Amino acid sequence: MAKRDFYEVLGAAKGASDVEIKKAYRKAAMKYHPDKFSGASETEKKEAEDKFKEINEAYQVLSDENKRAQYDRFGHAAFENGGGGAGAGGFGGFGGGFEDLGDIFGSFFGGGGGFGGFGGSRQRGPEPGEDLRYNLELTLEEAAKGVEKTLKYKRTGSCGTCHGTGAEKGSKMSKCSKCNGTGTIHVTQRTVFGNFQTTQECDSCHGKGEVPEKKCKKCHGTGIDTEVVEKTIKIPAGIDDGQKLRLSGMGNASTEGGPNGDLYVYISVKQHPFFERNGVDIICDVPVTFAKATLGGEIEIPTLNGKKTIKIPAGTQNDKLFKMKGEGIKNPRSPYTGDQIVRIKIEVPVNLSSEQEELLRKFDESLKDKNHKDNKNFFDKLKNFFS
Repeated sequence: MAKRDFYEVLGAAKGASDVEIKKAYRKAAMKYHPDKFSGASETEKKEAEDKFKEINEAYQVLSDENKRAQYDRFGHAAFENGGGGAGAGGFGGFGGGFEDLGDIFGSFFGGGGGFGGFGGSRQRGPEPGEDLRYNLELTLEEAAKGVEKTLKYKRTGSCGTCHGTGAEKGSKMSKCSKCNGTGTIHVTQRTVFGNFQTTQECDSCHGKGEVPEKKCKKCHGTGIDTEVVEKTIKIPAGIDDGQKLRLSGMGNASTEGGPNGDLYVYISVKQHPFFERNGVDIICDVPVTFAKATLGGEIEIPTLNGKKTIKIPAGTQNDKLFKMKGEGIKNPRSPYTGDQIVRIKIEVPVNLSSEQEELLRKFDESLKDKNHKDNKNFFDKLKNFFS
């Protein structure tokens, strides 16, 4: 049987964001988890198991940026014959794409962390802070050559008044009475499958095990506050429009004492007045007068490295391409630099005076078939076509 489309398996659109993919995965995995079919028939159990494996395989591909790009381009063929496929996995060891199973069980059994009914409780670490997005616009020259940029943005960080403790100045920290200083609490819940004990982070001290006797007035005991960050980063040469950079730990602070989230810098490249990008090559349309194209000569060309001059031969035709080697964009994954392609656009003169029109008419009358080879060939073919 042919494999189903991975997006269809998860119930997600092809252009879905990472968050939407994860949400779809959780929903699908909860629906077909085998423990929901413990009282079902063997046939139903087998169908649920197959579905669960299929969902796992789809998520392992679509949750990985590189694998997803390969899949979008080549489909299932990208992972056949040793092509780095996801692998369906089994129910025994929830590795690989199942890093979110704790969240799934937390949602399924109403808990926030471990699932005691499956071989003991598991405590989740404190959640990291939220990721942030920064939109950065570059010129084509900056994207081609690389550049340093200073980012300035707001995020939640450690409170400057209490230095992240959450306590008012002079106030002491005391053991949390709810979790007795452990930072975790145990919750037993009844489900249709029996009682399940979950270990959750204490919602009173947020996993710290202690609370301030008097909360900081500025951050209300959270230990975090808004701060302005300035960060200078290096943009690699050859970066393209729509790509993004990940800055680990530069996002919002965690409200639970975990690591900061990440900052994602999304790149957009301004439209250039002369150049059109095509991978690592750039294309430049250059207008040339009728006389220059006919007689040949030197023309001045704008490049990413300044003005340069090239020679065009006599009789250069419209849309003729000339390559300027190494004048393109650096390939970020190799030492290779692209080329600049010059496309000739012959400009037909307008607003001629009567004297100029007469001269042009005489010039045209002086031309022979050998001067207009394409014209002669076309009309010879046309004559044969209608004969």
